[in-house]
Amino acid sequence: MPKVVALAGGVGGAKLAFGLARNLPPDELTVVVNTGDDDDFHGLHVAPDLDTVMYTLAGVVNPQTGWGRAGDTFAALKGLKEAGEETWFQLGDLDLAVHIRRTHLLREGHTLSEVTRELCERFGVRHAVVPMSDNPVRTIVHTPSEKLSFQEYFVKHRCEPEVRSLEFKGAGRATPSPYFEFAVARADALVIAPSNPFLSVDPILAIPGVAGALKGIRGIRVAISPIIGDRAVKGPAARLFDQIGGEPPSCVAVARRYVGLCTHMVIDRTDEHREEEIGRLGITPVVAQTLMNSNEDRVALGRAVLDLIASST
Repeated sequence: MPKVVALAGGVGGAKLAFGLARNLPPDELTVVVNTGDDDDFHGLHVAPDLDTVMYTLAGVVNPQTGWGRAGDTFAALKGLKEAGEETWFQLGDLDLAVHIRRTHLLREGHTLSEVTRELCERFGVRHAVVPMSDNPVRTIVHTPSEKLSFQEYFVKHRCEPEVRSLEFKGAGRATPSPYFEFAVARADALVIAPSNPFLSVDPILAIPGVAGALKGIRGIRVAISPIIGDRAVKGPAARLFDQIGGEPPSCVAVARRYVGLCTHMVIDRTDEHREEEIGRLGITPVVAQTLMNSNEDRVALGRAVLDLIASST
């Protein structure tokens, strides 16, 4: 089987990671996760994308939201609110336990890579889930009136402010995590999950040397479009194409952002009529069902992506 590096962030990234993990043995898949969304709440280091991928692969994610723990309670959050803390960022009791453990280990001097590996082992996740960097990188959203942290924009303000630009603070001084570098050096193929290109993938690519290293992977490099028709499956990706992407949202707009990085792009059957446009960009289009409403859908899409990789080697 090919050795695959997958870039992921958010719920869409976690869903595809699940599908790939069900089709590949642990030593053949490394999921590299965006950490630009990380933030500090109540004195704790919270890593939403890392946890979403970990919870999804462990089978404990909240199926209604796609993030957080299934069956979680919120007694601690209620107590924090009563004590005068802002609680607009929802953290369940079981979720808080993970953040407490992560913060404790980080303060002891362990790297985020080491902490993530330990947490995944405790949750029974055997596939490698690694942060993009052990250095802090934070996504800052510039609006017409102020700068917002990613979580302020995404959760507190529900993606409502107009976005003028994005800043990946710390990216210029960051280096890829050691597990990320190792995985890329041995990879046969790259997969970019149907994650938000602006908020989940660009922070990873902003780390010096990463884009060049990914382009050097010897096999095919395939992205799955998070846009179906002119809509995002989840989140503000479609809105960001209008606001900072320079064109209306579509699978072609996604492909344009990955020119030079990707050799193939998987698009939904809804967008089959856009194949020729994508082909003119120098990217080979592949049509499949990309909407993942069930575990069966995720496994099927993962299998389709791996079949594409196998047929191209």
